[in-house]
Amino acid sequence: MMMLAMCSVQLPLILTQPNICGCLQNLAIFRLAPVRDVPAARSYDQCLQCWMKIVPMTSSHPPIVQVSLDLTGIAEALKTARIAVEAGVDWLEAGTPLILAEGLHGLRALRRAFPKHPIVADLKTMDGGYLEAEMMAKAGATHVVVMARSHIETIKAVVRAGRDYGIKTMGDDLACEDKVAACRMMEDLGVDYIVHHTGYDERNGMARAGRGRVSPLDDLQAVVNAVRIPVQAVGGLTLEEAIGMPKLGAPLVVVGAPLAIDAHAFKTSAGDLKAVLSEITRRIRE
Repeated sequence: MMMLAMCSVQLPLILTQPNICGCLQNLAIFRLAPVRDVPAARSYDQCLQCWMKIVPMTSSHPPIVQVSLDLTGIAEALKTARIAVEAGVDWLEAGTPLILAEGLHGLRALRRAFPKHPIVADLKTMDGGYLEAEMMAKAGATHVVVMARSHIETIKAVVRAGRDYGIKTMGDDLACEDKVAACRMMEDLGVDYIVHHTGYDERNGMARAGRGRVSPLDDLQAVVNAVRIPVQAVGGLTLEEAIGMPKLGAPLVVVGAPLAIDAHAFKTSAGDLKAVLSEITRRIRE
C-alpha cells in the first residue's frame, strides 16, 4: 500500500482492476529504487506495458499556452509579451536569445512588467545546475530548463535548486538519440515537465539535405506514453499542430517560430500576432 501511495495512484481504480503480473508494484520499484534492486524477472518496458493497461498514461494538467520570446532586446520582448498577454497567453518564456543578449536584466524586466505571470527561463542549462537555476529564480523565473544531455548530476542539481527556491524544472530532450529513455530518466530524477524538442538546426539541416521534415510529432506519442508528468512539444509546429497538442497528450503548448517568432531571425514574425495567439488560445480552451 505504501508503494501505491508513493506513486500517486488512485487506489479505488487500482483495487477494481487486475494487478497484472504484479507489475504495478514492480513499476513503483523502478521509479523509487535503483535498477539493481528491481526483480530481474521483468524489464521496465514489460512492466510499463502492463501499467498502461491499468492506468492510462495521460497527464491531467490543464492546457497551457506559452509564448517563446526568442528575441534579442528587452523593448521588443516586452512589446511582444504584452500582445501575448492581451491575447490570453498563460506563460511567458524568456527565450535563450533574450537571455544571451540581455542576461538577467531581460528576465527581471519581464517580471516587473508581468508580476503574476509564470515565466520560463529557457537557459538550456548544461552545467552549474544549482547556481544557474538559483540565478534564474532570484531574477523572477518560475520555471527553468535543464538539458537531458547534460550530466546526471547537473539535472539533479537543477531539481534540487528548484525545490529549494520553489520553482519548477523542465527537462529538455533536444538532440537525444533515445528521447523516450531520456525523458524517463529525467522524470526519475525529479523534473516537473518534459520539453520534447526538435531543434532549429536539426529541422533546417534536414530540410536542406532533402531529408524531409522532422518534427516533435514524429515520436511524441512514445514520449507521452513513457512518462507521467506533463509534456510540451517544441519545434516548428504549424498552427493546427500547435492547437492539436493537448489532444495528443502534450497540454503545454509553445508558440514560437514560425508562428510568433520569425523562422529565420530572432525577431517577431510578420502579420497579426495578436490574432494568431488569440485563435490558438481560444481553440485550445474550447
